[in-house]
Parts: sequence; structure tokens; C-alpha cells
Amino acid sequence: MELQSYFEPISRASVDFLEGDFDVCLGSAIDTYWEEGAFPNLQNVTLAIVGVCEDRGAIRNNGCGAAPDTIRRKLYRLATPADNMAVVDLGNIAPGCTPEDTQYAVTEVLYQLMDRNIAVIILGGGQDLTLAQYKAYEILGRVINITAIDSRFDLAETERVDSYSYLYHIIRQDPNYLFNYTNIGYQTYFNERKLIGLIDDLKFDAFRLGEAQGDMTRAETLIRAADMVTVDMSSVRQSDCPANGNPSPHGFYGEELCQLARFAGMSDKLTSFGVYELNPRYDHNFQSAHLVAHALWYFIEGYYNRYFDFPYRDKENYKRFLVTLNRNDFLMSPVRSGSSQAEETPNFEDADIHNMEIVFVKSKKSDRWWMEVPCDLDERRERYMRHLLVPCTYQEYEQAMKNEIPDLWMRYYFRVNS
Repeated sequence: MELQSYFEPISRASVDFLEGDFDVCLGSAIDTYWEEGAFPNLQNVTLAIVGVCEDRGAIRNNGCGAAPDTIRRKLYRLATPADNMAVVDLGNIAPGCTPEDTQYAVTEVLYQLMDRNIAVIILGGGQDLTLAQYKAYEILGRVINITAIDSRFDLAETERVDSYSYLYHIIRQDPNYLFNYTNIGYQTYFNERKLIGLIDDLKFDAFRLGEAQGDMTRAETLIRAADMVTVDMSSVRQSDCPANGNPSPHGFYGEELCQLARFAGMSDKLTSFGVYELNPRYDHNFQSAHLVAHALWYFIEGYYNRYFDFPYRDKENYKRFLVTLNRNDFLMSPVRSGSSQAEETPNFEDADIHNMEIVFVKSKKSDRWWMEVPCDLDERRERYMRHLLVPCTYQEYEQAMKNEIPDLWMRYYFRVNS
């Protein structure tokens, strides 16, 4: 099916936007599928905006399907964040006869766009659409990392796909193209202890809200490893984002959300960014819509200022540091607070990684760091090639220089070699 057939055009009245509102405004710089216009030409386009008006899978948040045009209402009036933009807004995917129909449409649209090397911003809708976002990569045959900015793990074991169970359904896919899942900002009182334990058992990465807020540098490395990001707006505190049916007095501040969005935009690997669960019914004076518009502005600004310094691209633009660890005095890096990994420390005698060498890579363009993770099997090395360079910080390099095995390196090593 042709791409245009999935979309409904946007009414200028619904977003209250007229070109020329400002001398240079973002709405004027985006090639938009207006009711009175033609479907945008995708030639030379690098970034597309897709609205999804589906909320039947949103738990206790009916009404979030109206979010796309509400967000556009504020986004289009912002200043243009970059001179080299090539952005289209393809309009809205209307709800299908069933939620499964909508999921199918979203997957097909994202697949067609990413197959043309066009990155996508998804304006939802419920966060259950994350499953459709993931399935586009499944069709591409691409093993990926997912990063969720969310207060919950969304691992409810239900047959119905909804905003609290989408991750459970992703894990159940066979064949499975999920390499790693990372949660940034989970709040313990919203998650059963068994779910926190399950995240550890699956060797996924989860960082509590306070931990993420205390170290945004770490959050940058986690997002830099992601192929797709899914944002649940209930992860932002109610005072900053009241437009949600499941609000919390605690969560990220608005400026922290914008910072995370810019990290996502600047990630060379990331090709889709979904913002879900914004509900205009609970908004006040477009406060929350305005916040999401600011976050998207930062994403677009980051996207068009990427360094393109992922080390596989150009070996002349990075430095390599080789650190040899002595088997006789291995020190394990401290386990993160709140984690149960202390009882599950891997057996390094069995792993045969004594006297190992860890290669660190530093970009000359951005001063960002990566570390190489060896893979013993040729078949796995080919399958996981894009994930064997793990974004890290200078602190991991310092740990290795002290003869400590960085926890992040260790987790990736056992993920690809067991």
C-alpha cells in the first residue's frame, strides 16, 4: 500500500497555524500534508513527523489520541532550530477498525520511512504503540536497543496489548530482534518487586529516577546506545506535565526531558523517537503540549547537529586506548544501588576472560567515549556488530585503569557471549 493512503491531512484550523506567524518559524520550515495541499515529496528528506490518533490501548488515559495536533499547535510556532533541516510532517494515522489495525499501519509506515533512511518522530497516542514502533525494525531484520523514559516497566502479562504490557509482548516476539532494553527514570513504588527482579534476570538496564537525575551524563550514554526511544509523558512530574491520566508528583523536570530529547536527537544510531500518553483533556493552557513541543525542538536541534562520530564510520577521527587487566587482582565495579545483582556476580573463572584487554575509543570530534566488547562466535559477531561498541563515560576508562571491570562492559560481554 502506498504511504499516503495511511494518512489523513492536517487542518490548519486544528493547529491554529498560519505560515508567516513569525519571520522564521518551525512550521514554515516543515513540508506539511495540509488538507488543501499535496502529500510531501520524500526525496532528500531526513526526518519525518507522524501523528497517531489511537488511544484504545492507553490504560486510564482515554483522550490521548488527540495529542498530535495539540502538540503541533505549539511546535509549529517555535523558531527554526537548524538551517539544514529537511523535515516533513505526513499528517495523522487515524484509528483503525481495531487497535491491531492501527498497530499494523504504524509499523508499515515506520518501516517504509526507515527503509528510506528517514528518521521518524511519532506523536501518539498510547504507549502501546511502542510495539508497532519495534515491529518496524523486525521487518527490517535489524537487532536493536530500546530505551524507555518511563516510570514503569510495562511488563504486565496480558494477552491484550496495552500501555502497561507492550514490553511483555516485545519480549515474546519470535524471532526476537531485541538486543537490550534500558529504562531511564523508573520509580520503585510503581513497580512490583518481581518485575524489578525480572529486569535483572533478563540482564536489562534500569536506572531509577533519582539515579538518572543525579547523573545525566550516564543517561546520555544509555540513549546513545539506543536505536529507538519511547517516552511515556507520565514520567514527567505532574507540576510540569499535568496532561496525563496517570500523573505523579514525582518525575523528571521539564528541562530534564528536553535534555534527554536532545541526547536522543544527537545519537547517530537512533532512528525513531516516540512521545506517548499526552492527554489534552487534562492540560491547562496547553502547558504540557508546550513542554512536548520544546522537547521535540531539542530533538530536532540535536538531530541536525549530529557529530556522525560513531567509531565504525571513520577511524581517522578517534583515538584508541588499550587497557590490560591483571587476572590476579580483579576488582568488580560496585553494583548499582537498588539492584539484586550482588547475588548473581558472573563466574570469571568460567568466562575465560582473565588477563583480558579492553579497548576504549574516544572521538576527536565530540570527546565521547565507547568501549569494545569482544564476541567469541563469528555468527553472533555478525548479528550483534552494531552493539559491540558500547557508549560509555570517561569514568569507565578510569575504572579499567584501576584494574576494575566496568559493570556496563561486563553486562554486555555476558549478553553477547552466553
